Amino acid sequence: MPLSAATQASWRALHERACQPYRSAGRFAWHFARGKLGRDPVFRGMLERGHLSHLSADGGRVVDIGCGQGLLASLLQACREHAALGRWPAAWPAPPRATAYTGIELMARDVRRAEGAISHLPLAPSFVCADMRQAALPPCDLVVILDVLHYVGHAEQDALLRRVRQALGRRGRLLLRVGDMADARGFAASQWVDRVVTAVRGHRVAPTWGRTIGDWTALLHALGFAVQAVPMSRGTPFANVLLVAEVPGTAA
Repeated sequence: MPLSAATQASWRALHERACQPYRSAGRFAWHFARGKLGRDPVFRGMLERGHLSHLSADGGRVVDIGCGQGLLASLLQACREHAALGRWPAAWPAPPRATAYTGIELMARDVRRAEGAISHLPLAPSFVCADMRQAALPPCDLVVILDVLHYVGHAEQDALLRRVRQALGRRGRLLLRVGDMADARGFAASQWVDRVVTAVRGHRVAPTWGRTIGDWTALLHALGFAVQAVPMSRGTPFANVLLVAEVPGTAA
């Protein structure tokens, strides 16, 4: 989507609003929020392309798997406040209106930062410190999994995605960002950075179980999803792709 001065200004305001709660959670949380929300194209991309716009009062339940310190929850709250002030860009699809948010995260330190910074927001996000392979998934309208599924083996990926499909029921959407193994250079770059960030955050450096986008798409089709692959590496050297997987009948 072409950038304009108006949308640039709107994004900067949204970015500041979403980062603000993390000031109370310490320097690391504040700087991580600013850097991740500001530099990773997926957050702005999901808004500009309308991938979150189906969330509304009658279908706004979000499950964020591998949520970290809850950046998506804070962004969703910022979107609602920005829209209420009449500042939502006319060039963008409708603002998301999440009504419930559950974040699932393995790292206890990230969960503590999330709870300390944003649990008081009107969205009232809740956080579960658990392994995504065992965590219960509540009924929901949107599941978001960004850059974490490759940490577990292929059979475990399959099992988790089956549970996601069940949690979404007869309607809903999965937003799954993965690296494309068919792009050897970009995939290698993303995995190198991933390992560094993982080590800094205190995880053990895990093996990576990737797939090509063709293989990911075939897996999601087999589970009953309609799938659109959207490049999501703008401004980076990586091979990241956002798979927008729809349960048939979900409103666009």
